[in-house]
Amino acid sequence: MDSTPYTGEHRPPGAHRPPEPGDDIAGASGAHAASAPSAPKLTVRRATRADLPCLVGMLADDPLGATRENPRDLTAYETAFALIEADPNQRLVVAEYAESPGVVGTLQLTFIPGLSRQGASRALIEGVRVHSDARGTGLGSRLIEWAIEESRRQGCALLQLTTDAKRLDAHRFYERLGFEASHLGFKMAL
Repeated sequence: MDSTPYTGEHRPPGAHRPPEPGDDIAGASGAHAASAPSAPKLTVRRATRADLPCLVGMLADDPLGATRENPRDLTAYETAFALIEADPNQRLVVAEYAESPGVVGTLQLTFIPGLSRQGASRALIEGVRVHSDARGTGLGSRLIEWAIEESRRQGCALLQLTTDAKRLDAHRFYERLGFEASHLGFKMAL
């Protein structure tokens, strides 16, 4: 992965540097190209406002998402996108194949500084989605591999995620990628 070198102040172990003007999350070329020898070339880049209809469509394209997303009204998503875009600890990214333009996957990666684990930063993966036409192609694994590498590049000591208890296939997917079901999560609707 091509990365922009850090040239600012000293940072403690585990601390990630905030993006600077002109930085690209995926390297100096403007995007991170990931490809296995026989896999199509995949580009991971920051999401733009123009991507929102597709992102919301992917969020709504499963049994759980269909009950909580509204792709017909993007107003709330536009507000959320502006907040995400303004936060230096957020990476909302999309994946595209070089051969066929169009968003085929997305995830949100959040960097969280912390005091525990001797001041270690951690990363949190949210909103992983693969377009229905690209499911079963290995794209999800490649997106998560990108998130792992970006988290390392940002100096994170830990990468975590949650997945709905009903998503048993997702549990197996994350375990295959090396994640451990080490904690029990709790949520409260507000």
